[in-house]
Amino acid sequence: MKLKVKSKDGKEAGELTVGFGVIDNAKGTQAVHEAVTAYLAAQRLGTANTKTRSEVAGSGKKPWRQKGTGRARAGSLRSPLWRGGGITHGPRPRDFSKKVGRKSAQLALRKAFSARLHAHDVIVVDNLDLDSHKTKGVIQLLRHLEICPSASVLLVDTQAKLNDATAKLRLAAGNLMLVDVTGGRLLNTYQVLRYDKLIISQAALAEVESRLKGDRQA
Repeated sequence: MKLKVKSKDGKEAGELTVGFGVIDNAKGTQAVHEAVTAYLAAQRLGTANTKTRSEVAGSGKKPWRQKGTGRARAGSLRSPLWRGGGITHGPRPRDFSKKVGRKSAQLALRKAFSARLHAHDVIVVDNLDLDSHKTKGVIQLLRHLEICPSASVLLVDTQAKLNDATAKLRLAAGNLMLVDVTGGRLLNTYQVLRYDKLIISQAALAEVESRLKGDRQA
């Protein structure tokens, strides 16, 4: 599959061939579901916690004698039946993460990326280097690439550039609610599907291709 490469000014800057097998059929649909479910599950903190009867404050003394009072029998003020007592079957801290195999995750990313390529939602640019860290640099980039102002956009650049604390692209996009930035080595299936448009540099596309071709070091 061939893709057109554009410059930051929106002009055509060449053409390239996708370096991995683009999926044209329904293969990988289940893998995509599992990958997205696992990603969303991993975002859950799992810190919700309630106290059982052994953890709440209160005396362990029997409130009244077992028989002869006309009341129901009771053994402790910390019982779940009482106000201020323990909680029965309440939430406890837990890990919601799910395990996804390496090959399954790779298939899911390849399927999702292929679907966005077929939908013409992926724009390849020669580079995403900005002259300054100001927000207007990203706004001009989106305007030149004819991106709708109400569309959500994911900018994908090389990981080496984005790791720098003074990365201009990351700083310039920080004030835009509908724009996010990630690296080619960190791109995941959920991100590929979530945003309306993906703008990716040639170098970042090479990183993604390396991952999808099965390079363990990518």
